[in-house]
Amino acid sequence: MIILGTNSIKDTGYDVANSLRFNDGSSDTLTKSFSSSGNRRTWTFSVWFKLGLVPAASRLFSIGNDASGAIFSIFFTAGDLRIEDVQGDPVTLEFRTDQIFRDPSAWSNLVFACDTTQGTNTNRFKIYHNGTQITSFSTETYPSENADTLVNYTTGSATIGARAASPSNTYFDGYMSEVVMIDGQQLAPTSFGEFDSDSNIWKPIDVSGLTFGTNGFYLDFENSGALGNDAAGSNNFTVNNLTAIDQSTDTCTNNFATWNPLDNFYQSNTYSEGNLQVQTQSTSFTYNSATIGVSTGKWYWEVEYDAKSGGTDQPMIGITSTQPTANDNELGNFPNDFAWYTDNGTGYLSNNNTYSNVGFNAYTVGDVISVALDLDNNKLYFAKNGTWEKSGNPESGSTGTGAISITAPASTPLGAYFPSVGDATNSQNATFKTNFGSPPYAISSGNTDGDGYGNFEYAVPSGYFALNTKNLAEYG
Repeated sequence: MIILGTNSIKDTGYDVANSLRFNDGSSDTLTKSFSSSGNRRTWTFSVWFKLGLVPAASRLFSIGNDASGAIFSIFFTAGDLRIEDVQGDPVTLEFRTDQIFRDPSAWSNLVFACDTTQGTNTNRFKIYHNGTQITSFSTETYPSENADTLVNYTTGSATIGARAASPSNTYFDGYMSEVVMIDGQQLAPTSFGEFDSDSNIWKPIDVSGLTFGTNGFYLDFENSGALGNDAAGSNNFTVNNLTAIDQSTDTCTNNFATWNPLDNFYQSNTYSEGNLQVQTQSTSFTYNSATIGVSTGKWYWEVEYDAKSGGTDQPMIGITSTQPTANDNELGNFPNDFAWYTDNGTGYLSNNNTYSNVGFNAYTVGDVISVALDLDNNKLYFAKNGTWEKSGNPESGSTGTGAISITAPASTPLGAYFPSVGDATNSQNATFKTNFGSPPYAISSGNTDGDGYGNFEYAVPSGYFALNTKNLAEYG
């Protein structure tokens, strides 16, 4: 999926300030051991999430003790959503959805509502996705009446982001926000969200007034110095390998652009840090585009050219309105690709399979490239470390001082432009870290757009905005 202005909400009513970005390569988790048991028969767990990658057995939440062979787990396997409560043979409960979860562009809400005291088996365990109950399963095993699950049990460790006790190769990759456990109640999804009256998009509501119970918790990730803080009480989680930089403003009420790993059909790029870091592969020419495309308005983002392996610098940073069709396509290969390209210490414009010397400087590892895209006047501007190339002025409007003139979006194959990065060599890797407004790396400054969104290294030109859904709904 890609995001355009038509599937964005500006006025969400209740705004979620922060999420937590999990990187599976960093073994990121939150853990807690409870001192006493809660209600093991009746509980509700709700989580908002945006996927980064979908590795094998990527865990959202689990609790248990592998040493005794007892574990409850909510996880994805190649996109399938699975829920298991294993306490021997047969398992207490087990579900595998027919619905596939692979979209890295959108935030989603899952609610798991359990009450094993119910007489009707289908009422004992319910799963909701974005407010709608999931009823189609390839595996569907309901708990027996009055069965005790492992949720709210004292034995073992509760773990968010991996398999409890034995996390190897099970780490979650992506973002989570509004993580809630209700101990002692089976709640409907309307306790956690509602449908927007205009767009009918499922959006979060304030959960602070809920009764959380003995082992209940509410993780809002608003305290960067205590990311495991329980906003509802004292059930705080221990933070493992997560730091303040992993606190994100990319949330379920304001979704920011990331790189799109699904736009990778012919290329084997490597993604990390919530899809904000991409490493190109060294066996073919390559590029990748973002999850948000724009056809009107003025937009700003930053890319740090972070690393290369061998050879000379040949990075490409720009925009595209073309989907690559083969592994010899590079950014700038098509008429609707525009990129600032560096080769052997010289800067070029790459467009329509041609490198033009238009007065660009070269850039190298460690440089931060600013991109200002003006689709009201069809102009594109680049800056290196805060200085606009060709003495450019992104605020010059139709004059386009120092700008590259681009094709009007309506005349392009996709009808919109997407941020893009790549490299023009098949003999090395290039790594890009991207700041669409919630950076995966520390910055020394701190600038927002005119609406107060984003955290950028350099000043955002007046009238330009970060690529997120609130701005998209207003300006895109």
